Amino acid sequence: MNDTLVIIPTYNEAHNISRLMDAVLALEPDIDVLVIDDGSPDGTADVIKHKQTEYPGRINLIQRNGKQGLGTAYVEGFKYALDNDYLFICEMDADFSHDPRDLPSLIREVKEGNADVAIGSRYCKGISIVNWPLRRLILSYGANLYARIITGLPIKDTTAGFKCIHRKVIEALDLDRIISNGYAFQIEIHFRAWNAGFTLKEVSIIFREREEGVSKMSKSIVREAVWRVWSLKFKSLVGSL
Repeated sequence: MNDTLVIIPTYNEAHNISRLMDAVLALEPDIDVLVIDDGSPDGTADVIKHKQTEYPGRINLIQRNGKQGLGTAYVEGFKYALDNDYLFICEMDADFSHDPRDLPSLIREVKEGNADVAIGSRYCKGISIVNWPLRRLILSYGANLYARIITGLPIKDTTAGFKCIHRKVIEALDLDRIISNGYAFQIEIHFRAWNAGFTLKEVSIIFREREEGVSKMSKSIVREAVWRVWSLKFKSLVGSL
């Protein structure tokens, strides 16, 4: 049984997922992958099933009916990781905006005890983003500054979706109380882990805009993040987090 699980939510990533599986599984022999697909109409799940025959036992697939959101996918993935005794649980996008070659450094920080949550950060050493339009960059940077000021989180990339988390962090969180479902989910995971006394550490990465497929960003995702940070802060102050 391998000790590391990389969780990858997908929706219409048929053009990316096969190459990504190859890149991730070539890194280290003790890494497994869990793909959670929300009923992609482009056949993403079929690509994954074919890939499972190439890597027996190392690629796992959960198929869900329709788009249920990023947050619920990761919560389901976390529960799967706990049920299957993984020690190191990673989050990663399917579109190559997260470079698989950065995974080992994130995992190593947690394995060596330097952090309980190692975060692939776009902002801890200036701005490390390639091919984003200025409007998107301003929105992301401003959102992270906003979240940081309100929550007090000691990290610059509060919305980062590329990370490695020690099992003990997931065990300590009440997963059924996590209600964020867009990019606010990442803020909530970081805040809950930090509030519980776990150590967060940022590792600088270069984030690249996707080359294939369509971004999942929407106005509803932005609105959720705007008010969720206030909810998290208030709940922490009254002891109901």
